[in-house]
Amino acid sequence: MNIIYDSINSVFMLNTENTSYGIAVVDGKYLGHLYYGEKLESTDIRYLLREDEGPRVPSVNRREKGAFLDCTPLEYPETGMGDYRESALCIRSLSGYRASELCYEGYEICEGKPSLEGLPATWGDPSGCRTLKIFCRDSLLGMKVTLLYSVFADSDAITRSVLVENEGEEPFYIEKVLSASFDMDDRGFEVMGLFGSWARERHIQRMPLGYGRQNISSFRGESSHQEHPFMALVTPETTQDAGEVYAMNFVYSGNFIAQAEKNQFDSVRMSMGIHPEGFTWKLGPGERFTAPEVVMVYSGEGLGKMTRTFHDLYRNHLIRSPYLHQKRPILINNWEATYFDFDEKKLLDIAEEASKLGIEMLVMDDGWFGKRSSDDSSLGDWVVNEEKIKGGLNALVENVKKMGMKFGIWIEPEMISPESELYREHPDWAIQIPGRETTQSRAQYVLDFSREEVTDYIYEKIAAVLRSADISYVKWDMNRQLATMGSCALPADRQGELYHRYMLGVYRMQERLITDFPDLLLENCSGGGARFDAGMLYYSPQIWCSDDTDAIERLAIQEGTAMIYPVSTMGAHVSVCPNHTVGRTTPFETRGHVALLGTFGYELDITKLSDEEKDLVKRQVECYHRYNDLIREGDYYRIASVAENGYYDSWMILSGDRQKALLFYIQVRARANGKSRFVRLKELDPEQNYRAEGKVYSGQVLMRAGLRIPAEFGDFVSRIIEIEAV
Repeated sequence: MNIIYDSINSVFMLNTENTSYGIAVVDGKYLGHLYYGEKLESTDIRYLLREDEGPRVPSVNRREKGAFLDCTPLEYPETGMGDYRESALCIRSLSGYRASELCYEGYEICEGKPSLEGLPATWGDPSGCRTLKIFCRDSLLGMKVTLLYSVFADSDAITRSVLVENEGEEPFYIEKVLSASFDMDDRGFEVMGLFGSWARERHIQRMPLGYGRQNISSFRGESSHQEHPFMALVTPETTQDAGEVYAMNFVYSGNFIAQAEKNQFDSVRMSMGIHPEGFTWKLGPGERFTAPEVVMVYSGEGLGKMTRTFHDLYRNHLIRSPYLHQKRPILINNWEATYFDFDEKKLLDIAEEASKLGIEMLVMDDGWFGKRSSDDSSLGDWVVNEEKIKGGLNALVENVKKMGMKFGIWIEPEMISPESELYREHPDWAIQIPGRETTQSRAQYVLDFSREEVTDYIYEKIAAVLRSADISYVKWDMNRQLATMGSCALPADRQGELYHRYMLGVYRMQERLITDFPDLLLENCSGGGARFDAGMLYYSPQIWCSDDTDAIERLAIQEGTAMIYPVSTMGAHVSVCPNHTVGRTTPFETRGHVALLGTFGYELDITKLSDEEKDLVKRQVECYHRYNDLIREGDYYRIASVAENGYYDSWMILSGDRQKALLFYIQVRARANGKSRFVRLKELDPEQNYRAEGKVYSGQVLMRAGLRIPAEFGDFVSRIIEIEAV
């Protein structure tokens, strides 16, 4: 891990253990992108800029400055001066002009990593992290821009962010501020992203990159079910184990855009940041805007190396929860068991049966507050409904604790029901545009979390509930997208700040929650997986992966999620069959095996299970305790994808010392007249012998020849195979 400035060549080089990232000062003022890829030992790479080719630099050929800007590989491109590719920065002056021209001023290399004000971000101490700050200025606007780059001793990731400061005498408006951008020659790239909808989030899709712009984005006010704040450019031959990958992931939970653009000269520009749709930020004299962080990963060893780089970075430098390296309690949630139809007796019946089977926590879902008996009232009225919970919350919790179980609750702090006491008292607290009908979704409005008086009020109401009883876990939900964006508290020229100020309010409240309740296990959720992103992981060590708990549907959802995020972050439960989302019936054992890849729990009425199913619950609980340390801390390897082969799914978790592994195998579709299958394992010690299913093999044999998996009769059959060094 080092950062070098070669003053002779005017080149910055950021080096991780296996990668290098090069930037050059061009013509004394511009920042050019030189290189990103496998590690280089030399900084003598200015020739990559093609400075001796036409149109040459502006100081030599002033008459073709526009041509220079339109073809030079730039590090942080701007609007209005002649680069017609996608810009990273667009500034509108008080006079209405949209243009800026940043000139390089200097740099600073510092140990450690500065925090980003009000935002989630990776962190690193001075012994294991180093940061480059590149200072640029537009003297006409009085604008200073600082580009931040950080590298880590234990990761091949590079993080980027941007600070924009107004050092002038009049305000200007930021209309776009992306966090990362760089240019490189095309190599036949394909674009990879994660797409879906409610209950089918983060399905992997790969498509050729043609001329023009391809983007992955959301301006729904959340990172979204539909598109995910991740993009990778991959070479055509890329697999799990080979090929080049350039990836970006946004540490942010609101509107975003990730874009790849191939231009007339077969150059590719890759960029990521806050979506400019609906965004404007008025920056007054002396004020500063901080852009959220982008994590960049280059892999020359395929998608698997990219995945493990993201996993290690997020486990070591993003997730802060004390639960990160702890076995999470096995929970049972009452939602699919009761929906809104419950009282304290039903909850205690579920808890009593669950405790007998080894389940460790009862979570009370939606419907415990206000007058909530359906989803059309009471959001915002965070007071326990004692008609349902007779004797109050503390009595319920204490009775659950007597059974040896912990207790958790569901909340949806960001929402307000039109049918609520809070809305009757403070209708102006809902996001709205005066004179327009406020769009409802799920019979609810969105609270204006850009206002501190709103977040303070909601926080104190929820904190009072948490203080009233011994509550160990909170599931923070957010069940709708943002619309009719207007704040009664913002002036006209700051309405474009609402989306981002809203997210800052969410972050501020979650930071306060985990600070005031440091032992609380917080799980984020957004209608399932609409806000499963790196920004949320800064506050909670796990996120509900999807409202679709069907084991077969979950294969694609969990494959896409685990491509970026550690498996310990994925909320995954066993639910009843026929499944409540798709109606599929899947073996109870298979449901358990798929859920074991995540945090593990149950989403069903356990009092209605058969004796055979209850015995399976006991076995699954034993499996969880036996395997979770390895699953949580080990390295994840994707072996096969049913989305690609149509028949089976498989993944492997390997311990850091390569002494133990777990192989998961799901036969999704049986084949008539089929044979057994040889599954090749990954990254074992080739000189080491391993025991698998009672037989001993060398690591080399298991990796090159494979482990034989017999064909099973029937669909949806699964198995977990332990592999241990002998």
